[in-house]
Amino acid sequence: VEAVHLIADGKAPRIPQPKEGATYEGIQKKENAEISWDQPAASLHNWIRGHDKVPGAWATIDGQVVTFYGSSLLDASVPTGQELAIKGASRPGLVTKNGLIIFGNDGKMVLVRNLQFEGGKMIPASKYFSADETTALELTEEEKKMAEDIK
Repeated sequence: VEAVHLIADGKAPRIPQPKEGATYEGIQKKENAEISWDQPAASLHNWIRGHDKVPGAWATIDGQVVTFYGSSLLDASVPTGQELAIKGASRPGLVTKNGLIIFGNDGKMVLVRNLQFEGGKMIPASKYFSADETTALELTEEEKKMAEDIK
């Protein structure tokens, strides 16, 4: 009760918290989350996962900022896939059926499952080269009848 009265009267002591031993890190900004490619795969994975979901670790691909989400370390032989040049990376990534494979400077691999473009569009990384393709929705006769009934 005494503490509440001191606060209400504006007489409560104010002791600044020392910075020594503090563990709080300030809010990360997007411009500080760019991926530095000259590090081992485990560090790349930790960087991507540490920035997942906000602000999102990013790199430049084809002149645009692409944000990486959902990484995991991959301990297998190098899969087959389509090469993808990533600005700053010493080795191109590989778009595979499971996602985007990126390489650390130790030659080990990280699998990235989702990519988000500057406009906000998110796609599975495995669909990077087919992201612009659109397919028309074709309804069966039964579905067409159901659509008419709903209208």
